[in-house]
Amino acid sequence: MKLSLKALKEEMTSKDYSPTTMRGLIVKLGLTDREDRALLKKYLEELTDSGEIIKDLKGRYIVPGEKTIVGTIEFARRGTGAYISVEDEEDVFVAPEDSGFSIHGDTVLVEITGRYREIRKGKVIKVISRNKKKVVGTFKTRGIMAFVVADDMRIKTDFYIPPEGFNGAKPDEKVLIKITRYPSPGRNPEGVVEKVIGDVFSPEADLMTVIYRQDLPEPGYFPEQVRKQAARVAKSIDLQEVRKREDLRNELVFTIDGDDAKDFDDAISIRKSREGNYILGVHIADVSHYVREGTQLDLEAYSRGTSVYLLDTVIPMLPFELSNDICSLKPEEDRLTLSLLLEIDPVGRVVSSSVKNSVINSKKRLTYSEVNDFLNGEASSDISEKLRPVSESLKLSHELAQKIRDIRKKRGSVMDISSREVKIIFDEKGRVTDILPQSRGISEWIIEEFMILANETVAEIFNNQGLPFVYRIHDKPDPESMMQLKNYLEALGLKVKIPRNVHPKALQQILEKSKDHPLHSSIERVLVRGMKRAVYSDRNIGHFGLASEAYTHFTSPIRRYPDLVVHRLLKDLIKNAGADLKNHSKNLEESLSKIASWASKRERIANEAEWDLVDMKKVEYISNHVGDSFEGVITGVTKFGIFVELTEKMISGLVHISTLDDYYDFIEDQNILVGRRSKRVFRIGDQLEVKVVRADKTTMEIDFIIVNDNGKTTRRSKRSSPDKSKGKNSRSHKKSR
Repeated sequence: MKLSLKALKEEMTSKDYSPTTMRGLIVKLGLTDREDRALLKKYLEELTDSGEIIKDLKGRYIVPGEKTIVGTIEFARRGTGAYISVEDEEDVFVAPEDSGFSIHGDTVLVEITGRYREIRKGKVIKVISRNKKKVVGTFKTRGIMAFVVADDMRIKTDFYIPPEGFNGAKPDEKVLIKITRYPSPGRNPEGVVEKVIGDVFSPEADLMTVIYRQDLPEPGYFPEQVRKQAARVAKSIDLQEVRKREDLRNELVFTIDGDDAKDFDDAISIRKSREGNYILGVHIADVSHYVREGTQLDLEAYSRGTSVYLLDTVIPMLPFELSNDICSLKPEEDRLTLSLLLEIDPVGRVVSSSVKNSVINSKKRLTYSEVNDFLNGEASSDISEKLRPVSESLKLSHELAQKIRDIRKKRGSVMDISSREVKIIFDEKGRVTDILPQSRGISEWIIEEFMILANETVAEIFNNQGLPFVYRIHDKPDPESMMQLKNYLEALGLKVKIPRNVHPKALQQILEKSKDHPLHSSIERVLVRGMKRAVYSDRNIGHFGLASEAYTHFTSPIRRYPDLVVHRLLKDLIKNAGADLKNHSKNLEESLSKIASWASKRERIANEAEWDLVDMKKVEYISNHVGDSFEGVITGVTKFGIFVELTEKMISGLVHISTLDDYYDFIEDQNILVGRRSKRVFRIGDQLEVKVVRADKTTMEIDFIIVNDNGKTTRRSKRSSPDKSKGKNSRSHKKSR
């Protein structure tokens, strides 16, 4: 009798089963037949792939129970513990002492032990797999011993480097190491130096440090097969293909992008119909025509998931022959596009929509700064002359975008969050000379409104028909985050009502109510931090922040893989009226779920790389201003001190509790520090003048001390030993829509 999958499951879920290897199962099941052993191997692989069972580092097969879960462990940067994220389940908190010998990124088996605040608490009982193979850090020596301190503050242990593994590294050089031994009882992890990146204080080393740290491709690199395929497909447009498409080359189409942009994947056109309705065209580069599913180009694009923008360096998702040339909507050149044509009534409501395979010829390449000057009445004569052919279109765009914006605001979309982006100014040697906040003008939000509307319209097409799709979803905030926001607002004297089942309109009303408050930017920051991260999913739960019932990403297929997939689904819908999608529904849903999960992961990695490099440049800048004083605002309060962000530079650092003028108690439920003698209170949002006393680029730590009104600094005579998590450069993570 052949072994069945059912029989194997019954054996492994029985009370008598204890984790064992495949050989152990062969003995236990009495499998003497070669065919049965082959079936056992096949079934074990299937169950492992589906996540029903786990294979640990010793080759034993484990069945998670009610009290155990499997997930990826992610340590907090400040040393406060770790979290396990499990799909469709609440997170699990793991205290530092319960994390065992796991390191950040490991797949672990966790036993649920109770509750921690609003979520489950657990303990790591086994490391299932080690997912981190390489680490970037600083090479240090102590006598004849050498070790590497990881840049990633979530990796808490140093790596011992044996003499034969130095590979020419010198003290205080940034290196990439390959892990050769992971932490175990009584032993630190070990590694060997694989590459010397450069001096830790050298600005040139920063870029490659971030790239190696996040395991990103090097700038300009693509595998040879991908480059060859890109060169083949990136030829002039086939006239036969043009004849098959909606010819929109006579329409007044134009692009608006940043001054330095080179990959133009969206263009617009706008006019009014005889009936007085707006006819808006959102024209997106037809990347799917060139990047066919299953090709080397496609596999590489999927692997990268997204383009990564590292200040003045781009690591593109697609080779430059496509991203900056044949797919880029350059002015006065024919380009293949997927066009969403919208008819919108005078109030701003969509009357009808259609998607066309099209060909366009952009008439103008405009920049945000030019259009902002024009719409603000500040354009020079040269800019006015350049924009004259599209001046009426720009005025219509402004008019329509305001109406669309008003509708979005009325339904409760969270709007007008201040940009937290900065512009880094470099000298000719690549050193940071200044950091300036980035402002958004009229043209930026015009394009934003048109792209949001386009994304919603496309998502609604699929959602209404119940077809497989990739959505951009944003879950509602958890009650604990909203309670923290409420407590913070009440501490500032603002009385607000935040229902347990919060609607985005409630958050929008908070922003409006506090818009004239001196700490409005701090209120925004706390509100944004309380919201969850937007991700991709094949299941639609809506987009909380936008108050949208269905949303997707359709407008940037040059730089985002999910947009490319959405284009393919749209083209199948146009070609087959949905029949093909329905016929292949099950297989498609499985592949879309995998794509959505992977794209979310790649997006997060890209964001972390972008933030990391900016943070490194902030530390570099502030290290040249040790001893200088700045105005700042408290962004975080902990038992070991207060985090302060410099108002103009958006640079964060720590005022350690040991430097304050009194002994302070941390009142956790109010998130404040209170002086025992002075009764002085420190809370989020308080404005302070601080002095820079230390900036360490190796550890990414910045230390401030408070400056008194008389200009003297406040410091206790004896400083306590620094907290393990002290001084981590805090930052506000921008949540991508």
